[in-house]
Amino acid sequence: MVTDGRDHDYFPALNWIFGYHKKWVRLDVIAGLTTAAVVIPKAMAYATIAGLPVEIGLYTAFLPMLVYALFGTSRPLSVSTSTTIAILTATQLGQVVPEGDPVSLLSALAALTLLVGVILVLASFLRLGFIANFISEPVLVGFKAGIGFVIVLDQVPKLLGIHLPKGSFFYNLFNILQGLPNTSMATLAVGTLMVAILVLLEWRFPKAPAPLITVAAGIAGMWLFGLQEYSVASVGHIPKGLPPFIVPDFSLIERLWPGALGIALMSFTETIAAGRAFGRSDEPPVRANQELLATGLANVGGALLGSMPAGGGTSQTAVNRLAGAQTQFAALVTAGATLVTMLLLAPLIGLMPQTTLAAVVIVYSIGLIKPLEFRDILKVRRMEFLWAFTAFAGVVVLGTLKGILVAIIVSLVSIAYQTANPAVYVLGRKPGSNGIRGQPLNLEIRQKCV
Repeated sequence: MVTDGRDHDYFPALNWIFGYHKKWVRLDVIAGLTTAAVVIPKAMAYATIAGLPVEIGLYTAFLPMLVYALFGTSRPLSVSTSTTIAILTATQLGQVVPEGDPVSLLSALAALTLLVGVILVLASFLRLGFIANFISEPVLVGFKAGIGFVIVLDQVPKLLGIHLPKGSFFYNLFNILQGLPNTSMATLAVGTLMVAILVLLEWRFPKAPAPLITVAAGIAGMWLFGLQEYSVASVGHIPKGLPPFIVPDFSLIERLWPGALGIALMSFTETIAAGRAFGRSDEPPVRANQELLATGLANVGGALLGSMPAGGGTSQTAVNRLAGAQTQFAALVTAGATLVTMLLLAPLIGLMPQTTLAAVVIVYSIGLIKPLEFRDILKVRRMEFLWAFTAFAGVVVLGTLKGILVAIIVSLVSIAYQTANPAVYVLGRKPGSNGIRGQPLNLEIRQKCV
Protein backbone atom coordinates (compact mmCIF):
# COMPACT_ATOMS: atom_id res chain seq x y z
CA MET A 1 0.00 0.00 0.00
CA VAL A 2 1.41 3.40 -0.98
CA THR A 3 0.45 6.23 1.39
CA ASP A 4 2.07 9.11 3.20
CA GLY A 5 2.11 7.08 6.38
CA ARG A 6 -1.22 8.39 7.71
CA ASP A 7 -4.52 6.56 7.78
CA HIS A 8 -7.22 8.95 6.58
CA ASP A 9 -10.22 7.03 7.88
CA TYR A 10 -13.01 9.27 6.64
CA PHE A 11 -11.31 10.66 3.54
CA PRO A 12 -9.43 7.72 1.98
CA ALA A 13 -8.74 9.68 -1.21
CA LEU A 14 -5.85 11.39 0.59
CA ASN A 15 -4.12 8.02 0.88
CA TRP A 16 -3.87 7.49 -2.88
CA ILE A 17 -3.49 11.20 -3.71
CA PHE A 18 -0.38 11.61 -1.52
CA GLY A 19 1.12 8.38 -2.82
CA TYR A 20 0.17 8.83 -6.49
CA HIS A 21 2.74 7.82 -9.14
CA LYS A 22 3.00 9.60 -12.47
CA LYS A 23 3.08 6.27 -14.29
CA TRP A 24 -0.47 5.61 -13.07
CA VAL A 25 -1.96 8.62 -14.90
CA ARG A 26 -2.06 6.99 -18.32
CA LEU A 27 -3.48 3.74 -16.92
CA ASP A 28 -6.19 5.52 -14.92
CA VAL A 29 -7.21 7.76 -17.82
CA ILE A 30 -7.51 4.83 -20.23
CA ALA A 31 -9.43 2.78 -17.65
CA GLY A 32 -11.76 5.67 -16.82
CA LEU A 33 -12.63 6.35 -20.46
CA THR A 34 -13.07 2.65 -21.21
CA THR A 35 -15.39 2.26 -18.21
CA ALA A 36 -17.35 5.35 -19.27
CA ALA A 37 -17.99 3.72 -22.65
CA VAL A 38 -19.65 0.84 -20.78
CA VAL A 39 -21.25 2.69 -17.86
CA ILE A 40 -22.98 5.54 -19.70
CA PRO A 41 -25.09 3.43 -22.11
CA LYS A 42 -25.93 0.91 -19.38
CA ALA A 43 -26.90 3.61 -16.88
CA MET A 44 -29.27 5.15 -19.42
CA ALA A 45 -30.74 1.74 -20.12
CA TYR A 46 -31.22 1.03 -16.42
CA ALA A 47 -33.06 4.34 -16.02
CA THR A 48 -35.68 3.02 -18.43
CA ILE A 49 -36.13 -0.04 -16.19
CA ALA A 50 -37.28 2.33 -13.46
CA GLY A 51 -39.61 4.12 -15.87
CA LEU A 52 -37.44 7.24 -15.77
CA PRO A 53 -36.05 9.48 -18.56
CA VAL A 54 -32.71 8.28 -19.91
CA GLU A 55 -30.91 11.40 -18.71
CA ILE A 56 -31.45 10.19 -15.14
CA GLY A 57 -28.97 7.44 -16.00
CA LEU A 58 -26.41 10.09 -16.95
CA TYR A 59 -26.95 11.94 -13.68
CA THR A 60 -26.48 8.66 -11.78
CA ALA A 61 -23.16 7.99 -13.49
CA PHE A 62 -21.91 11.48 -12.64
CA LEU A 63 -22.11 12.74 -9.04
CA PRO A 64 -22.34 9.36 -7.21
CA MET A 65 -19.23 8.24 -9.11
CA LEU A 66 -17.46 11.46 -8.14
CA VAL A 67 -18.40 11.31 -4.45
CA TYR A 68 -17.46 7.65 -4.07
CA ALA A 69 -14.03 8.29 -5.60
CA LEU A 70 -13.31 10.68 -2.72
CA PHE A 71 -14.73 8.67 0.18
CA GLY A 72 -14.58 5.02 -0.92
CA THR A 73 -11.89 2.50 0.03
CA SER A 74 -11.97 0.31 -3.09
CA ARG A 75 -9.64 1.66 -5.75
CA PRO A 76 -11.18 0.00 -8.84
CA LEU A 77 -14.85 0.18 -7.76
CA SER A 78 -17.12 1.91 -10.28
CA VAL A 79 -20.32 3.33 -8.78
CA SER A 80 -23.51 4.16 -10.66
CA THR A 81 -26.57 1.91 -10.70
CA SER A 82 -27.38 -1.71 -11.48
CA THR A 83 -30.20 -3.84 -12.80
CA THR A 84 -31.11 -4.94 -9.28
CA ILE A 85 -31.28 -1.41 -7.88
CA ALA A 86 -33.15 -0.17 -10.96
CA ILE A 87 -35.96 -2.73 -10.71
CA LEU A 88 -36.31 -2.11 -6.96
CA THR A 89 -36.52 1.62 -7.68
CA ALA A 90 -39.17 1.00 -10.33
CA THR A 91 -41.28 -1.00 -7.91
CA GLN A 92 -41.08 1.62 -5.18
CA LEU A 93 -41.81 4.57 -7.48
CA GLY A 94 -44.72 2.68 -9.02
CA GLN A 95 -46.31 2.40 -5.58
CA VAL A 96 -46.06 6.08 -4.64
CA VAL A 97 -46.56 7.66 -8.10
CA PRO A 98 -48.82 5.16 -9.90
CA GLU A 99 -49.98 7.73 -12.47
CA GLY A 100 -46.37 8.39 -13.56
CA ASP A 101 -46.59 12.20 -13.54
CA PRO A 102 -43.08 13.39 -14.56
CA VAL A 103 -42.76 16.14 -11.94
CA SER A 104 -44.08 13.96 -9.11
CA LEU A 105 -41.88 11.09 -10.28
CA LEU A 106 -38.68 13.13 -10.08
CA SER A 107 -39.46 14.57 -6.64
CA ALA A 108 -40.35 11.06 -5.40
CA LEU A 109 -37.10 9.74 -6.89
CA ALA A 110 -35.12 12.46 -5.10
CA ALA A 111 -36.79 11.53 -1.82
CA LEU A 112 -36.11 7.82 -2.36
CA THR A 113 -32.44 8.31 -3.28
CA LEU A 114 -31.94 10.70 -0.37
CA LEU A 115 -33.53 8.22 2.02
CA VAL A 116 -31.30 5.40 0.74
CA GLY A 117 -28.28 7.62 1.33
CA VAL A 118 -29.36 8.59 4.84
CA ILE A 119 -29.94 4.93 5.76
CA LEU A 120 -26.46 3.98 4.51
CA VAL A 121 -24.78 6.88 6.36
CA LEU A 122 -26.66 6.05 9.55
CA ALA A 123 -25.65 2.38 9.19
CA SER A 124 -22.03 3.50 8.89
CA PHE A 125 -22.18 5.52 12.12
CA LEU A 126 -23.80 2.54 13.85
CA ARG A 127 -20.94 0.30 12.59
CA LEU A 128 -23.29 -2.09 10.81
CA GLY A 129 -20.82 -3.07 8.09
CA PHE A 130 -20.65 -6.57 9.54
CA ILE A 131 -24.10 -7.22 8.04
CA ALA A 132 -22.36 -8.02 4.75
CA ASN A 133 -21.04 -11.20 6.33
CA PHE A 134 -24.56 -12.49 6.97
CA ILE A 135 -25.90 -12.37 3.42
CA SER A 136 -26.11 -15.97 2.27
CA GLU A 137 -24.46 -16.47 -1.11
CA PRO A 138 -26.97 -19.13 -2.28
CA VAL A 139 -29.84 -16.83 -1.33
CA LEU A 140 -28.22 -13.96 -3.24
CA VAL A 141 -27.85 -16.22 -6.30
CA GLY A 142 -31.56 -17.04 -6.18
CA PHE A 143 -32.59 -13.44 -5.57
CA LYS A 144 -30.59 -12.10 -8.51
CA ALA A 145 -31.89 -14.82 -10.81
CA GLY A 146 -35.44 -13.82 -9.91
CA ILE A 147 -34.59 -10.17 -10.57
CA GLY A 148 -33.16 -11.17 -13.96
CA PHE A 149 -36.39 -12.90 -14.99
CA VAL A 150 -38.50 -9.92 -13.87
CA ILE A 151 -36.35 -7.38 -15.74
CA VAL A 152 -36.16 -9.36 -18.98
CA LEU A 153 -39.93 -9.78 -19.04
CA ASP A 154 -40.35 -6.08 -18.31
CA GLN A 155 -38.24 -5.15 -21.37
CA VAL A 156 -39.81 -7.59 -23.85
CA PRO A 157 -42.67 -5.19 -24.78
CA LYS A 158 -40.13 -2.51 -25.74
CA LEU A 159 -38.33 -5.06 -27.89
CA LEU A 160 -41.62 -5.89 -29.59
CA GLY A 161 -42.76 -2.28 -29.93
CA ILE A 162 -45.98 -2.75 -27.95
CA HIS A 163 -47.31 -0.81 -24.95
CA LEU A 164 -48.88 -2.79 -22.13
CA PRO A 165 -50.05 -2.11 -18.56
CA LYS A 166 -47.71 -3.47 -15.91
CA GLY A 167 -48.41 -5.68 -12.94
CA SER A 168 -47.11 -8.88 -11.41
CA PHE A 169 -44.75 -11.23 -13.25
CA PHE A 170 -47.52 -13.57 -14.41
CA TYR A 171 -49.84 -10.67 -15.26
CA ASN A 172 -47.13 -9.17 -17.48
CA LEU A 173 -46.46 -12.55 -19.09
CA PHE A 174 -50.14 -13.01 -19.92
CA ASN A 175 -50.40 -9.48 -21.39
CA ILE A 176 -47.32 -10.02 -23.57
CA LEU A 177 -48.76 -13.23 -24.98
CA GLN A 178 -52.00 -11.43 -25.73
CA GLY A 179 -50.18 -8.50 -27.34
CA LEU A 180 -47.98 -10.54 -29.69
CA PRO A 181 -50.27 -9.93 -32.72
CA ASN A 182 -49.59 -6.18 -32.36
CA THR A 183 -45.81 -6.56 -32.61
CA SER A 184 -44.00 -3.91 -34.67
CA MET A 185 -41.84 -6.00 -36.97
CA ALA A 186 -39.48 -3.11 -37.68
CA THR A 187 -38.92 -2.51 -33.95
CA LEU A 188 -38.44 -6.22 -33.36
CA ALA A 189 -35.93 -6.44 -36.23
CA VAL A 190 -33.89 -3.52 -34.88
CA GLY A 191 -34.02 -4.90 -31.34
CA THR A 192 -32.97 -8.37 -32.46
CA LEU A 193 -30.06 -6.90 -34.41
CA MET A 194 -28.97 -4.91 -31.35
CA VAL A 195 -29.07 -8.05 -29.17
CA ALA A 196 -27.04 -9.93 -31.79
CA ILE A 197 -24.40 -7.17 -31.93
CA LEU A 198 -24.09 -7.14 -28.14
CA VAL A 199 -23.83 -10.90 -27.83
CA LEU A 200 -21.32 -11.14 -30.68
CA LEU A 201 -19.11 -8.41 -29.24
CA GLU A 202 -19.20 -9.87 -25.73
CA TRP A 203 -18.32 -13.31 -27.16
CA ARG A 204 -15.67 -12.46 -29.73
CA PHE A 205 -14.29 -9.14 -28.41
CA PRO A 206 -14.83 -9.15 -24.63
CA LYS A 207 -12.58 -6.13 -24.10
CA ALA A 208 -14.53 -3.94 -26.54
CA PRO A 209 -17.05 -1.41 -25.12
CA ALA A 210 -20.01 -3.41 -26.43
CA PRO A 211 -22.80 -1.16 -25.04
CA LEU A 212 -21.24 1.97 -26.59
CA ILE A 213 -20.79 0.29 -29.98
CA THR A 214 -24.39 -0.96 -29.91
CA VAL A 215 -25.77 2.44 -28.97
CA ALA A 216 -23.72 4.08 -31.73
CA ALA A 217 -25.04 1.52 -34.23
CA GLY A 218 -28.61 2.22 -33.14
CA ILE A 219 -28.19 5.99 -33.50
CA ALA A 220 -26.50 5.59 -36.90
CA GLY A 221 -29.30 3.31 -38.11
CA MET A 222 -31.98 5.71 -36.97
CA TRP A 223 -30.26 8.61 -38.73
CA LEU A 224 -29.24 6.84 -41.96
CA PHE A 225 -32.39 4.81 -42.61
CA GLY A 226 -35.04 7.07 -41.10
CA LEU A 227 -36.36 4.30 -38.85
CA GLN A 228 -38.93 6.68 -37.34
CA GLU A 229 -40.93 6.28 -40.54
CA TYR A 230 -41.25 2.56 -39.74
CA SER A 231 -42.67 3.24 -36.26
CA VAL A 232 -39.39 2.62 -34.48
CA ALA A 233 -39.59 4.89 -31.42
CA SER A 234 -36.55 6.94 -30.41
CA VAL A 235 -35.50 8.07 -26.94
CA GLY A 236 -36.55 11.62 -27.81
CA HIS A 237 -35.41 14.93 -26.38
CA ILE A 238 -32.70 14.83 -23.72
CA PRO A 239 -32.03 18.10 -21.89
CA LYS A 240 -28.55 19.42 -22.55
CA GLY A 241 -26.47 20.74 -19.68
CA LEU A 242 -25.93 20.15 -15.99
CA PRO A 243 -28.52 18.25 -13.94
CA PRO A 244 -31.19 20.48 -12.37
CA PHE A 245 -31.58 20.77 -8.61
CA ILE A 246 -34.47 18.56 -7.47
CA VAL A 247 -36.45 19.18 -4.29
CA PRO A 248 -37.36 15.85 -2.65
CA ASP A 249 -41.00 15.22 -1.74
CA PHE A 250 -40.58 14.73 2.01
CA SER A 251 -44.27 13.87 2.41
CA LEU A 252 -43.49 10.47 0.87
CA ILE A 253 -40.83 9.50 3.42
CA GLU A 254 -43.19 7.36 5.50
CA ARG A 255 -44.27 5.37 2.43
CA LEU A 256 -40.80 5.14 0.91
CA TRP A 257 -38.66 4.04 3.84
CA PRO A 258 -39.38 0.25 3.70
CA GLY A 259 -38.41 0.13 0.03
CA ALA A 260 -35.45 2.44 0.64
CA LEU A 261 -34.21 0.06 3.32
CA GLY A 262 -34.27 -2.83 0.85
CA ILE A 263 -32.52 -0.78 -1.84
CA ALA A 264 -29.87 0.33 0.67
CA LEU A 265 -29.25 -3.30 1.61
CA MET A 266 -28.79 -4.35 -2.02
CA SER A 267 -26.65 -1.31 -2.81
CA PHE A 268 -24.32 -2.11 0.09
CA THR A 269 -24.26 -5.85 -0.69
CA GLU A 270 -23.35 -5.31 -4.35
CA THR A 271 -20.83 -2.60 -3.45
CA ILE A 272 -18.96 -4.65 -0.88
CA ALA A 273 -19.04 -7.77 -3.08
CA ALA A 274 -17.60 -5.96 -6.11
CA GLY A 275 -15.05 -4.07 -4.02
CA ARG A 276 -13.72 -7.23 -2.38
CA ALA A 277 -13.79 -9.25 -5.59
CA PHE A 278 -11.53 -6.88 -7.54
CA GLY A 279 -9.22 -5.64 -4.80
CA ARG A 280 -5.51 -6.53 -4.89
CA SER A 281 -3.30 -7.62 -2.04
CA ASP A 282 -1.07 -4.55 -2.46
CA GLU A 283 -4.04 -2.17 -2.04
CA PRO A 284 -5.74 -0.97 1.14
CA PRO A 285 -8.43 -3.42 2.30
CA VAL A 286 -12.06 -2.62 1.62
CA ARG A 287 -13.56 -1.36 4.90
CA ALA A 288 -17.26 -2.16 5.15
CA ASN A 289 -18.26 0.73 7.40
CA GLN A 290 -16.42 3.26 5.24
CA GLU A 291 -18.14 1.77 2.18
CA LEU A 292 -21.47 2.40 3.87
CA LEU A 293 -20.47 6.04 4.41
CA ALA A 294 -19.12 6.48 0.87
CA THR A 295 -22.16 5.02 -0.90
CA GLY A 296 -24.44 6.86 1.51
CA LEU A 297 -22.86 10.22 0.71
CA ALA A 298 -22.91 9.34 -3.00
CA ASN A 299 -26.66 8.82 -2.79
CA VAL A 300 -27.31 11.92 -0.67
CA GLY A 301 -25.43 14.09 -3.15
CA GLY A 302 -26.94 12.40 -6.19
CA ALA A 303 -30.47 12.80 -4.84
CA LEU A 304 -30.33 16.58 -5.14
CA LEU A 305 -29.32 16.32 -8.82
CA GLY A 306 -31.97 13.79 -9.83
CA SER A 307 -29.88 10.64 -9.51
CA MET A 308 -31.27 7.15 -9.04
CA PRO A 309 -30.11 5.15 -6.01
CA ALA A 310 -26.51 4.13 -6.66
CA GLY A 311 -24.07 1.41 -5.73
CA GLY A 312 -21.02 -0.41 -6.97
CA GLY A 313 -21.48 -2.53 -10.09
CA THR A 314 -19.66 -5.82 -10.60
CA SER A 315 -19.45 -5.76 -14.40
CA GLN A 316 -18.34 -2.14 -14.70
CA THR A 317 -15.82 -2.60 -11.89
CA ALA A 318 -14.43 -5.60 -13.75
CA VAL A 319 -14.04 -3.46 -16.88
CA ASN A 320 -12.34 -0.73 -14.86
CA ARG A 321 -9.86 -3.15 -13.29
CA LEU A 322 -9.12 -5.05 -16.50
CA ALA A 323 -8.58 -1.75 -18.34
CA GLY A 324 -5.80 -0.92 -15.89
CA ALA A 325 -7.33 1.23 -13.12
CA GLN A 326 -4.82 1.86 -10.33
CA THR A 327 -6.69 4.35 -8.15
CA GLN A 328 -10.03 6.14 -7.80
CA PHE A 329 -8.72 8.73 -10.25
CA ALA A 330 -10.08 6.39 -12.94
CA ALA A 331 -13.58 6.93 -11.50
CA LEU A 332 -13.04 10.69 -11.66
CA VAL A 333 -12.22 10.31 -15.35
CA THR A 334 -15.42 8.29 -15.87
CA ALA A 335 -17.42 11.03 -14.13
CA GLY A 336 -15.72 13.63 -16.33
CA ALA A 337 -16.63 11.72 -19.48
CA THR A 338 -20.24 11.59 -18.27
CA LEU A 339 -20.19 15.36 -17.75
CA VAL A 340 -18.94 15.91 -21.31
CA THR A 341 -21.73 13.65 -22.57
CA MET A 342 -24.36 15.71 -20.70
CA LEU A 343 -22.97 19.01 -21.96
CA LEU A 344 -22.27 18.13 -25.60
CA LEU A 345 -23.76 14.80 -26.72
CA ALA A 346 -27.31 14.89 -25.32
CA PRO A 347 -29.03 15.80 -28.66
CA LEU A 348 -27.23 12.93 -30.43
CA ILE A 349 -28.28 10.41 -27.79
CA GLY A 350 -31.88 11.49 -28.27
CA LEU A 351 -31.84 9.75 -31.68
CA MET A 352 -31.24 6.36 -30.09
CA PRO A 353 -34.02 3.77 -30.64
CA GLN A 354 -35.84 2.73 -27.47
CA THR A 355 -35.42 -0.87 -28.50
CA THR A 356 -31.63 -0.43 -28.36
CA LEU A 357 -31.83 0.36 -24.65
CA ALA A 358 -34.14 -2.62 -24.20
CA ALA A 359 -31.56 -4.83 -25.90
CA VAL A 360 -28.80 -3.58 -23.57
CA VAL A 361 -30.96 -4.23 -20.50
CA ILE A 362 -31.99 -7.72 -21.64
CA VAL A 363 -28.48 -8.90 -22.52
CA TYR A 364 -26.95 -7.77 -19.23
CA SER A 365 -29.92 -8.80 -17.11
CA ILE A 366 -29.75 -12.34 -18.45
CA GLY A 367 -26.31 -12.41 -16.89
CA LEU A 368 -28.02 -12.38 -13.50
CA ILE A 369 -29.60 -15.75 -14.27
CA LYS A 370 -26.92 -18.40 -13.72
CA PRO A 371 -28.29 -21.96 -13.88
CA LEU A 372 -24.78 -23.39 -13.42
CA GLU A 373 -24.54 -21.72 -10.02
CA PHE A 374 -27.81 -23.40 -8.99
CA ARG A 375 -26.36 -26.69 -10.19
CA ASP A 376 -23.14 -26.17 -8.26
CA ILE A 377 -25.09 -25.29 -5.10
CA LEU A 378 -27.17 -28.45 -5.50
CA LYS A 379 -24.03 -30.55 -5.83
CA VAL A 380 -22.61 -29.18 -2.61
CA ARG A 381 -25.70 -29.04 -0.43
CA ARG A 382 -29.34 -29.69 -1.27
CA MET A 383 -30.64 -27.52 1.59
CA GLU A 384 -28.80 -24.46 0.26
CA PHE A 385 -30.25 -25.13 -3.19
CA LEU A 386 -33.73 -24.98 -1.62
CA TRP A 387 -32.82 -21.65 -0.03
CA ALA A 388 -31.67 -20.27 -3.39
CA PHE A 389 -34.82 -21.49 -5.11
CA THR A 390 -37.01 -20.01 -2.35
CA ALA A 391 -35.39 -16.59 -2.84
CA PHE A 392 -35.87 -16.93 -6.61
CA ALA A 393 -39.54 -17.87 -6.25
CA GLY A 394 -40.10 -15.07 -3.73
CA VAL A 395 -39.06 -12.43 -6.26
CA VAL A 396 -40.99 -13.91 -9.19
CA VAL A 397 -44.21 -14.69 -7.31
CA LEU A 398 -44.35 -11.92 -4.68
CA GLY A 399 -42.46 -9.10 -6.39
CA THR A 400 -39.07 -7.55 -5.85
CA LEU A 401 -39.59 -5.70 -2.56
CA LYS A 402 -41.33 -8.63 -0.89
CA GLY A 403 -38.72 -10.84 -2.50
CA ILE A 404 -36.02 -8.96 -0.56
CA LEU A 405 -37.89 -9.74 2.66
CA VAL A 406 -38.06 -13.40 1.68
CA ALA A 407 -34.33 -13.39 0.88
CA ILE A 408 -33.46 -11.81 4.24
CA ILE A 409 -35.64 -14.25 6.18
CA VAL A 410 -34.20 -17.22 4.30
CA SER A 411 -30.66 -15.94 4.95
CA LEU A 412 -31.34 -15.68 8.67
CA VAL A 413 -32.94 -19.13 8.74
CA SER A 414 -30.00 -20.60 6.84
CA ILE A 415 -27.52 -19.08 9.31
CA ALA A 416 -29.54 -20.41 12.26
CA TYR A 417 -29.70 -23.85 10.64
CA GLN A 418 -25.97 -23.99 9.99
CA THR A 419 -25.25 -22.85 13.55
CA ALA A 420 -27.52 -25.52 15.01
CA ASN A 421 -26.28 -28.22 12.62
CA PRO A 422 -22.58 -27.56 11.94
CA ALA A 423 -20.86 -29.83 9.44
CA VAL A 424 -18.75 -32.44 11.24
CA TYR A 425 -16.15 -34.49 9.38
CA VAL A 426 -14.09 -37.53 10.33
CA LEU A 427 -10.55 -37.49 8.99
CA GLY A 428 -9.18 -40.80 7.77
CA ARG A 429 -6.67 -42.28 5.37
CA LYS A 430 -7.86 -42.72 1.81
CA PRO A 431 -7.80 -46.49 0.97
CA GLY A 432 -4.79 -47.51 -1.11
CA SER A 433 -2.94 -44.24 -0.64
CA ASN A 434 -1.15 -42.05 1.88
CA GLY A 435 -3.67 -39.24 1.44
CA ILE A 436 -6.05 -37.96 4.14
CA ARG A 437 -9.63 -37.01 3.37
CA GLY A 438 -12.70 -35.89 5.32
CA GLN A 439 -15.87 -37.93 5.51
CA PRO A 440 -19.13 -36.27 6.69
CA LEU A 441 -20.16 -37.74 10.04
CA ASN A 442 -23.51 -39.52 9.90
CA LEU A 443 -26.21 -37.71 11.90
CA GLU A 444 -27.09 -40.89 13.84
CA ILE A 445 -23.46 -41.39 14.85
CA ARG A 446 -23.17 -37.73 15.84
CA GLN A 447 -26.17 -38.06 18.13
CA LYS A 448 -24.64 -41.16 19.73
CA CYS A 449 -21.38 -39.30 20.28
CA VAL A 450 -23.30 -36.56 22.07
